Amino acid sequence: MTDRVLVLNCGSSSVKYRLYDGEEVRDKGTVERIGEPGGGPVDHESAVREIISRLDLGGLTGVGHRVVHGGRTFSEPVLIDDAVLAAIEDLVPLAPLHNPANLAGIRVAREALPGIPQVAVFDTAFHHTLPEAAATYAIDRDTAQRWGIRRYGFHGTSHAYVSRRTAELLDRPYAELNTITLHLGNGASACAVRGGRSVATSMGMSPLEGLVMGTRSGDLDPTVIFHLRREAGMGVDEIDDLLNHRSGLLGLTGVNDMREVLTRRDAGDPAAALAFDVYQRRITAYVGAYYALLGRVDAVTFTAGVGEHAAPVRAASLAGLERLGISVDPARNDGSGDRVISSDGAEVAVCVVNTDEEREIARETREVLTSRG
Repeated sequence: MTDRVLVLNCGSSSVKYRLYDGEEVRDKGTVERIGEPGGGPVDHESAVREIISRLDLGGLTGVGHRVVHGGRTFSEPVLIDDAVLAAIEDLVPLAPLHNPANLAGIRVAREALPGIPQVAVFDTAFHHTLPEAAATYAIDRDTAQRWGIRRYGFHGTSHAYVSRRTAELLDRPYAELNTITLHLGNGASACAVRGGRSVATSMGMSPLEGLVMGTRSGDLDPTVIFHLRREAGMGVDEIDDLLNHRSGLLGLTGVNDMREVLTRRDAGDPAAALAFDVYQRRITAYVGAYYALLGRVDAVTFTAGVGEHAAPVRAASLAGLERLGISVDPARNDGSGDRVISSDGAEVAVCVVNTDEEREIARETREVLTSRG
């Protein structure tokens, strides 16, 4: 009998679901605007109950839940019991916007589907292979240890899926491939993957660090925070809101959608042109840095909303890297679907892969269920 797995991906204001029969998607959808006035369901609990009530779940063998932060506790997907639930609850201070939503989905699913095994798949788990030198911040060691301050990394399910899919696309053994994956959506991160293991990633203790994003600043001199507190009189919560929700493309242009930024840039808007340059320059810098760390790069792969659909971003982000063996063919860059877009004879393959985090969660959920017999 084919394994039937339900995947629940609870975001801060949405729930994405997929019902798989083996590799086939039987049902899918997204419940959005949760908790918003005039929007969808009042909370995540209501959203998940609504989803479960209208799906045909006969023969269900398991439920896979995306959990954003597993901290140092979870290095791989795990079967959920009361102890696991309590441990995820303990990690809420590290992901206050996401882990509570993940927990809500887990609790409702366990209550509505008693006897069905539930598996937690962690965004941070793929990055547990980071070397200590990559995960450690240069601050007082005791303070860092006491408060859990280190690089955890995020988008792990996407980087895992995309790096594996890149190996399939190139017909190369995954364990032998060195890849730089660029997950460019409203949230954005880069990852250096050596033989299937994450060895560097741009997001840090939180998803705020790294690349320029839709509403997040990415890398920033910490003194900016102190300056805003001392000179502008801004409180901690106000600065947090500024850097996470009112920065990035939104802060630079007033919009967080790269499609609109490109339209405005093409129309001659100087703010949009600058935002585009800031955005792609950061990506270029990370590609160069990760090339140096890996020593040998076989592929650079773009994924997620911007990475999959914005040809100008892909071209500009890799422009000038020809001496590293990286070049983009303009005709191939304008295509669609999973493909190689590098020039003929390029030493490094440049690829576009449509990410599928839910499929990766389903795969990891099946592995856990199979291992328990």
